[in-house]
Amino acid sequence: MENSPRLVLGTGNRKKRLELEQLLAGLPLRLATLADFPEAGEVDETGSTFGENAALKANQQARRLKEWVLAEDSGLSVEALGGAPGIWSARYAGLPSNDERNNAKLLEALVGVPREQRHAWYTCHACLANPEGQIVAESVGECHGRIVMAPRGVSGFGYDPYFELPEYHLTFAELGLEVKGILSHRARAMRRLLPALKKHLGLGAN
Repeated sequence: MENSPRLVLGTGNRKKRLELEQLLAGLPLRLATLADFPEAGEVDETGSTFGENAALKANQQARRLKEWVLAEDSGLSVEALGGAPGIWSARYAGLPSNDERNNAKLLEALVGVPREQRHAWYTCHACLANPEGQIVAESVGECHGRIVMAPRGVSGFGYDPYFELPEYHLTFAELGLEVKGILSHRARAMRRLLPALKKHLGLGAN
């Protein structure tokens, strides 16, 4: 693997990093994260969409590090809340980001909303930037479900204990990483990005 191309995962979130590493595990890549680069710094997510924020993170970190960077922006949208929390998912209850407070605010916002009207979806927009900061590929993945009344499961992070896939009658937190790695918004976005990622990093077509 010493001669394999290096790809920096544009996240400092440990659980998100583990998901991405699992999704890319079959590729001959040397994976790194922002934690490996003290100079990475923060990126102001000033975009108005998941795509704009993903592009900002990929572009700015690639230019800083002079590396290939794969960045993504993702979040939860709830139909009954007009698409909220959306791009504010990680900061829904304010900063610093806190899953417990975010979930509490979500449940409070949905008080009185019946089960059949709790349709929600996760979105992941992924961007690949070359070492000059140019966005050379991007993809989007979505996963639709609903928000349940009480948390179930211990796996995952964020809103996962409350996000149920109706066809499985299980939340993301009950599915576990292996199954989530097939069905999730992030998994779908990564699968769609793979052909371009392989092409640009010289990994061949297979």
